[in-house]
Amino acid sequence: QVQLVESGGGLVQAGGSLRLSCAASGRTFSTYAMGWFRQAPGKERWFVGAITASGGKTAYADSVKGRFSMSRDNAKNTVYLQMNNLKPEDTAVYYCAAGRGPSGNSNDYDYWGQGTQVTVSS
Repeated sequence: QVQLVESGGGLVQAGGSLRLSCAASGRTFSTYAMGWFRQAPGKERWFVGAITASGGKTAYADSVKGRFSMSRDNAKNTVYLQMNNLKPEDTAVYYCAAGRGPSGNSNDYDYWGQGTQVTVSS
């Protein structure tokens, strides 16, 4: 069982930056691939990025490539999402998730956090 808690969301102006954190409980964090997804009001949950269990590989949605980056610190049981050059269309609730393989499919993740709101003003 893994429990995930996101933090770091907030209100930022377009062009600004935020860093989201996702803290995990449990001793098996380092065995899970981690993903970030986001969901805007009235829309489906969309893939943002994923990172392998070791942190050696990452993958991103085209809409955030070059602006967002993921990292993880397995000693701290935490995964991060650095978001730069934010745009109003990045406004959403951001969720972290833990699964057995890095994937862009939300069905491949077993555990989810409660989400953190990111709002980007124009």
